[in-house]
Amino acid sequence: MADTAVDLPAVDPTSWTCPAPLRDQRTVVMGHGGGGAMSAELMEHVFAPAYGNEILAGLGDSATVTLGGARLAMSTDSYVVRPLFFPGGCIGDLAVNGTVNDLAMSGARPAFLSCAFILEEGTGLDVVGRVAGAVGAAARAAGVTVATGDTKVVDTGHGDGIYLNTCGIGLVPDGVDIRPQRAVPGDVVIVSGPVGMHGIAILSVREGLEFGVEVASDTAALNGLVEAMLAVTPDLHVLRDPTRGGVAATLNEIAAASGTGVVVTEPDVPVPEPVAAACGFLGLDPLYVANEGRLVAFVPRADADAVLAAMRAHPCGAGAAVIGECVAEHPGGVIARSRFGGTRVVDLPIGEQLPRIC
Repeated sequence: MADTAVDLPAVDPTSWTCPAPLRDQRTVVMGHGGGGAMSAELMEHVFAPAYGNEILAGLGDSATVTLGGARLAMSTDSYVVRPLFFPGGCIGDLAVNGTVNDLAMSGARPAFLSCAFILEEGTGLDVVGRVAGAVGAAARAAGVTVATGDTKVVDTGHGDGIYLNTCGIGLVPDGVDIRPQRAVPGDVVIVSGPVGMHGIAILSVREGLEFGVEVASDTAALNGLVEAMLAVTPDLHVLRDPTRGGVAATLNEIAAASGTGVVVTEPDVPVPEPVAAACGFLGLDPLYVANEGRLVAFVPRADADAVLAAMRAHPCGAGAAVIGECVAEHPGGVIARSRFGGTRVVDLPIGEQLPRIC
């Protein structure tokens, strides 16, 4: 049989976005919101040049500014999670806790929040009321006041019911200087509890998956836990909440900002059995799965035992564990050591494993 020529359609590789978006995209793709390398590149090449100031250059969870002699922490965040309600919480308490935590990661005492609702036309007012009630309850539980807000409505089909934007402000105590650049070799790395729960909780209800037991989000306000840690020593070097991109992204950001290396002992990372099972089934790495009620701390070795004890005495840190250390080797990189002594590089994720988790 003679060969037959077939005209194939032209292929444009720049349009490929699966499994990971190409990093020379000329349009926005979902990976730009994933908290990984693409998010960092968007900030570096688009937003930082546009805003261009020393405060923004710190690239922390919140910015520390001085106003009228007071040191203030300020943070803003937007929440587009789908579904709106999930095991352990909803978009309302997620928004409050996320902003409170961003302030707390600079050692601030959160005080006031703004909250803007972007509503899709056709969304039930009962749903809006439930979310607003969750915002109020979470704010009261965290000891903050929702002092101002806004409401906008978009056309049907141009939203997922409700999007929220929050901004927070708090006071930074004297003598507290917590930022990624302060990590130094010898620091002990502590995580405040089991990881991966929020991302798996969202995935389970979004995709209708069952893992034997219900996995609930860990969403919680961590300002009380941070105050307990600061009571031990004000010299906490770094605090970060490992949200998008999980613990892996957080450690990579700190390593890059400080110019140090990080070694993680994988067996010491607390991963709940249902999360481990779900990740094994789905081919995910728990280190990259999002959290909304956990923090990672880089603590001077001399204070590590006392800080760990204080964390375990607080409800939000009952499962705290030492997971690694900061080292002089491989500056800017993160290495994970297995229980058998092998090692692997823990890269900054390019895009995101689980879209729309916060």
